Amino acid sequence: MREVAIIGIGQTRFGKMPERGFRELGQEAIRLALADAGIDPRKVQGGACSRLYIDIATGQALFSGTGIAGIEVTNVENACAGGSTAVRTVWKDIAHGEYDIGVAVGVESMTTSPIAGKMIPPASDDIEGQLGNAVPVTFALIARRLMEMRGATAEDFAQVSVKAHQAGALNPKAQYRKEVTIEEVLASRMIADPITLLQCCPNTDGAAALVMCSMDVARRFTANPIRVLSSSLVSGGFSVNQPDLISYQCGREAARRAYEGAGVDPADIGVVEVHDAFAPEEIVHYEDLGLCAPGECIEFLRSGATALGGRVPVNPSGGLLSLGHPLSASGVRNVCEIVQQLRGDAGPRQVEGAKLGLAQMLGGAVSGLEAGACCIHILAR
Repeated sequence: MREVAIIGIGQTRFGKMPERGFRELGQEAIRLALADAGIDPRKVQGGACSRLYIDIATGQALFSGTGIAGIEVTNVENACAGGSTAVRTVWKDIAHGEYDIGVAVGVESMTTSPIAGKMIPPASDDIEGQLGNAVPVTFALIARRLMEMRGATAEDFAQVSVKAHQAGALNPKAQYRKEVTIEEVLASRMIADPITLLQCCPNTDGAAALVMCSMDVARRFTANPIRVLSSSLVSGGFSVNQPDLISYQCGREAARRAYEGAGVDPADIGVVEVHDAFAPEEIVHYEDLGLCAPGECIEFLRSGATALGGRVPVNPSGGLLSLGHPLSASGVRNVCEIVQQLRGDAGPRQVEGAKLGLAQMLGGAVSGLEAGACCIHILAR
């Protein structure tokens, strides 16, 4: 397999923008990524587009509007892990020599989608979902188990949101750029006890894209390409094998494969982006990614290790809690954030000395499974 690099990134502002269609959002992100890479669109040989609630052949519509046509385009749907899956699709194609230069893009316009203003409905054959086990309820149960098994408190969950909004206030692309206090988080409207409104990510519009190429091509465009050391994608395991609710089999396995493929240890990672649709979820990922020892996730959070300036900052972008969550774009966006951090151009939210970063996305609810999928990329400068 060939070594693959990322040489260009692009992201729109995230927020509620019903006046901007998915084409405008997606094409802006692609153009920004191409400009960042210094690549003529006619040089792009392949691409993948992640989308969920948008028209058919979305990728072709986006690429053609930026001067790219007549190439292989794959359209991807993998719930919240869709953007990560699009990145992995292009990575695999280049690594296996299918082409040399490709673009991955994720886009979502949640405010104009068929579910605008509504909760994502459960499948008709999802008995638990039909009886009320919606996604916020699942994470409320996880929160309760963290309280019982790890000694978590409501203040701990609130602290995750506080941390996210502190970072998001420094990110010009974030939907919410206002810091909050623990008291404000706890006083916000109850959604699913103990999860309050400010512990939930908002529905959001936005797009992100990146340009990837083989390493020999990358060096023609930049002296400092960001290397993709590994990529892993694992579908969720059976939920009956997840009795304690505070660990994901797919998360642990995706992490194991990613570390093995990259030839690195969790202790080597300097900056991390994870799926944090609800505040308690981020805490679960600490242990599954091996950032701390089993049983120590709450102490790890309380120590400040995951905050900006800590040992291994988690979600220095502001995460989904602050940026918002345009479902199919988030997995591309968090890879773009790691690229920025490794380049050293993340501005006031820069993680000093970051050389190795990890981007993770969990996605989807499937009846009988713990989750739909988990996708992880490890990058290095």
